[in-house]
Amino acid sequence: MLSTIDDATLKKVALALGEEEAVILIEHLKGVDEITDDEIANKTGIRLNSVRKILYKLYDHSLVSLRRTRDPKTGWFIFHWKLQPDQLEGFILSQKRRVLEKLNVRLEYEKNHDFYYCGSTECKRVPFEEAVELVFHCNGCGKPLEHVENGQMINKLSEKVDALRKELGE
Repeated sequence: MLSTIDDATLKKVALALGEEEAVILIEHLKGVDEITDDEIANKTGIRLNSVRKILYKLYDHSLVSLRRTRDPKTGWFIFHWKLQPDQLEGFILSQKRRVLEKLNVRLEYEKNHDFYYCGSTECKRVPFEEAVELVFHCNGCGKPLEHVENGQMINKLSEKVDALRKELGE
């Protein structure tokens, strides 16, 4: 059904969305055309509540689809789930776009601020405005704050942004 590359990618996505239980769940979805959440819970040993939570997370990203029927005896809805591996590429592209957006925001922040740092590994660097408020003394350890060059960080972020733009064809 899926190529090995798609299979590995699908597992990575499942891990990111629902950890190990999602990978187990995906394995059961791959082998069938449609399956109910009850059947998945019974076959995997994963609690029904967790199965549903993972399925809805996958559904939110269009990686699974569902068909709803009504149980003639109880009147309750039965949800039949189906894997949609063809949606994987779209999901990955949208995630990459989100990452690109966050990287751009971070890059602009780095470009538009001067940073100060005390040199202690437990402490964090602070922007100029915050350093002024702290009278150029670290809020964590009290050491004097010194200017830090962030050119290397800007270069790394720029490289990542450029690579991701190229990958997305922008």
